[in-house]
Amino acid sequence: MSSIEVSHVYLDYPLVGIGSRSLKNRILGAATGGLISAGTTVPIVSALRDINFFLEEGDRLGLVGHNGAGKSTLLKVLAGIYQPTLGSMRVKGRVVSTLNISLGMEPEATGFENIIIRGLLLGMKRSEIQRKLDGIAAFTELGEYLDLPVRIYSSGMATRLAFATVTAMDSDILLMDEVIGTGDAAFTDKAEKRLNEFINRSKIIVLASHADTIIRKLCNKALLLEHGQIVAAGSVEEVIGIYQQRTELARGNEFLSSSSIQVNTHERIASPQI
Repeated sequence: MSSIEVSHVYLDYPLVGIGSRSLKNRILGAATGGLISAGTTVPIVSALRDINFFLEEGDRLGLVGHNGAGKSTLLKVLAGIYQPTLGSMRVKGRVVSTLNISLGMEPEATGFENIIIRGLLLGMKRSEIQRKLDGIAAFTELGEYLDLPVRIYSSGMATRLAFATVTAMDSDILLMDEVIGTGDAAFTDKAEKRLNEFINRSKIIVLASHADTIIRKLCNKALLLEHGQIVAAGSVEEVIGIYQQRTELARGNEFLSSSSIQVNTHERIASPQI
């Protein structure tokens, strides 16, 4: 039985190599999502704070929030790329991540060799790769190019190869940072069908996306993240509604703040000197 249990997870990491105070201030003001601690020799980013949720088979969780809210960071924790600073996480089932579908591509190796290399890195057994090799090759429509080094491929050809390999996998838990695509308009319909089949084979999905339509289409639950914390959890419509309300409120506050600065500046210029 596949499941994900995340309990009181925190993630802190140091900003190594940042020496200038002005650079620290720019990062602090850039809405990176994590909070930067002050008064330390090495600045520490609190990227995730007290994250709690449980998923079981059939759950499709959408991660919602502004840039830098912690969505991608949370996916990397679930994928095992980052280890939590505090808290615990239990993941049962085969995890497939599309956080970087081109990871492990070897430019000097042929297309066929890269299918095998990429498949092994994704956790496929060699026998599984061999069984699926012809199907992956046929889907790419790259023909004789599969016998040539990937370094001569166009970006679209390389993306096709990576896409075909990762979507051939059978996953219990699928982690996605935005919906993957092929970058090739002529290939879109075929790729969309394959992607839908890939998603439907997964027992649990965690998807981060800025597109409300994608979250609504693919997910049945959602989390709203702000500055590394969960501020809302529930149904997709409920969470997206809260996110939209908070976004509009933030824009209104920003407008009022900007208007106040302009008024104060005008008054200062117009005031007579004594």
